[in-house]
Amino acid sequence: MSQYGPMKIFSGTANPQLGQEIAEYLGVRLGGINISRFANGEIFVRFEESIRGSDVFILQSFTDCVNDQIMEMLIMIDALKRASAGRITAVIPYYCYSRQEKKAAPREPIASRMLADIITTAGADRVITMDLHAPAIQGFFNIPVDHMTALPMLAQYIRQKNLPDGVVIAPDAGSVKKAEKLAARLDLPLGVMYKRRPAPNVAEMAFFIGEVKDKSPIIIDDMVDTAGSIMQVIGALLERGAKPEIHLLTTHGIFSPPAIERLKHEAIIEVVVCNTIPLTPERTLPKFNVISVAPLLGDAIRRIHQDISVSVLFD
Repeated sequence: MSQYGPMKIFSGTANPQLGQEIAEYLGVRLGGINISRFANGEIFVRFEESIRGSDVFILQSFTDCVNDQIMEMLIMIDALKRASAGRITAVIPYYCYSRQEKKAAPREPIASRMLADIITTAGADRVITMDLHAPAIQGFFNIPVDHMTALPMLAQYIRQKNLPDGVVIAPDAGSVKKAEKLAARLDLPLGVMYKRRPAPNVAEMAFFIGEVKDKSPIIIDDMVDTAGSIMQVIGALLERGAKPEIHLLTTHGIFSPPAIERLKHEAIIEVVVCNTIPLTPERTLPKFNVISVAPLLGDAIRRIHQDISVSVLFD
């Protein structure tokens, strides 16, 4: 048993299926919690079992109604703190507002830092998250952050495809390091697209580096929202003679409209996505292959509870 007491896992309403998968992987029962809303939208939370002196992990991904889901998690943390939990770890598979991690122009917010401050002030003692849009966001917290990555799982999946003519593509400058790591794991060449964003969810190609002629592109990105930038990348690849056999790998499938329509593009033969965000029927396609992050997050939770290093999980 941890110095913080017995382990207990609870899930918010954002991704309960993932919470159940994690609990089953760990061989524990998902904790009972009552989450409801008043007529005016206010959120009510009550834990249905004692958590005094327990090592509590609460799962809440920020998916569709992100602001409601943030508030729900904060209220959960407050309830745990007032019920004398031994330690409170917020497990946030997808950390929203991560695209607002710096001021790109005057009078803009740094919303990801603000969110980190709010989570810490609410009473979280630790955070587990996955594939932040900007890894430097870890430094916005004054509490320990375990930044997990789906890269090993994605690399293992695509390695089984045995693509000798593959080329790993970074769709923007921010994804170059991730693409480099994937290319090194697969022993494949690398291509990089540089783009600019004149407005939110709008991407324009600036220039492309790399050789893709007669190769099968493997595009990797931490998230896909409207898929507008992905379409820019695909157009650039096909213009340069790449095979219309494109594999798209992403951790977070936000898939805001019109992403699903765009991903029907015939050159995309498969989309490999993790379940950090629940994929509803209207946000899936037959070409989707979903990789569960439950074992990864479950191992991280177990190791943190037992005070064991989590660094082995990055291999």
